[in-house]
Amino acid sequence: AGVHWSLQNFARLVGDHFFLSSLAHTFIYAAVALTIEFLLGLALALLLNGRLRGRGAFRAMLLVPMMLPAVVVGVVWRLMLNPNFGAINGTLKGWGVNTDSLTWTASPKLAMASVIIADVWQWTPFMFLILLGGLQAIPQEPYEAALIDGSNAWQTFRHVTIPLLKPAILIALLLRTMDLLRVFDQIFILTEGGPGFATETASLYIYRTAFRFSNFGYAAAMSFVLLAMTNVISVGYIRLLQTRET
Repeated sequence: AGVHWSLQNFARLVGDHFFLSSLAHTFIYAAVALTIEFLLGLALALLLNGRLRGRGAFRAMLLVPMMLPAVVVGVVWRLMLNPNFGAINGTLKGWGVNTDSLTWTASPKLAMASVIIADVWQWTPFMFLILLGGLQAIPQEPYEAALIDGSNAWQTFRHVTIPLLKPAILIALLLRTMDLLRVFDQIFILTEGGPGFATETASLYIYRTAFRFSNFGYAAAMSFVLLAMTNVISVGYIRLLQTRET
């Protein structure tokens, strides 16, 4: 009977449009946030890898958001994005922008962008830190050889820096992807999955199913599916990393 009930829970997942929508929101959130964090982190790492004046202080300032708990970040951004007295709309008004339609977390169109902005602000430093470490571990010999061969800056970046930085890139992407797919606390504080179902991620939907509707069996089935998907993606990253090493 227990096995039959478990199979029923998994069969129910296929027709559960709310779960499928929450999965879609999770992957959209993860893909957009990961792309922005990677590009910003790489740009900052390349900038601070050079001999920039005051880079030590700038690097220390960049790491501050990462040190804050996700709940604190959620509360801070909820206040900043408040359409009436928040710092974001206040600044935009000062620049002459009409902010009447910018309700941020209360808008179905802007809510997902709002939670992505908060995540990017907090976790770009993590990406930056790993990529900077990877850049500083690259030996100078390949760059000297590229210079002798007459390679320009773009060719050196494409054919020397990126290939040698790939292990660090893959590790950074792996860790952030795993974290983004299980996101809960920050979105819960900022939007609680709303407005409506606009920012409902898989973790939030699982939480509601288990602790608000007391359907622990179905929540466990959804958790297993999310775990399986995360494992498949993680194995893909690890295989790429192993291929790179061999």
